[in-house]
Amino acid sequence: MAETKEFSFSDVSEHTSKKDLYLVIHDKVYNTSSFVDEHPGGEEVLLDVGGQDATEAFEDVGHSDEAREILDGLLIGNLKREAGDPAPRAQTATSSSTSQSATDAAGLGIGVYALILVGGALAFFAYQYLQSNGQNKS
Repeated sequence: MAETKEFSFSDVSEHTSKKDLYLVIHDKVYNTSSFVDEHPGGEEVLLDVGGQDATEAFEDVGHSDEAREILDGLLIGNLKREAGDPAPRAQTATSSSTSQSATDAAGLGIGVYALILVGGALAFFAYQYLQSNGQNKS
């Protein structure tokens, strides 16, 4: 590609059909129309992110080197960001949100264990109380 073409989000968002499908990944614009039928994940995956920034979806799947090579062959230009366009999703934000999710899950796990422990203690004391009341009546 001698001269790199630039596309705005508005330009990209006009290409959302199976026969005319553009995606943005890492601020590069790809024409994936010829690959829709060959996509291993099915055409719906591509159509869901058609005309949008698909960076997060692409990276979340963990595509192979071969997939990245195929993507390079579909490159048609760069995204020209303008005022009012959605901000790019930084990789650090994705990893920090993953860390936050892991922290939340760990907090939930401790809470569940605490709930089980308190419930077990209550059940034990209720059992003891009922046993002692039963012996007093006999």
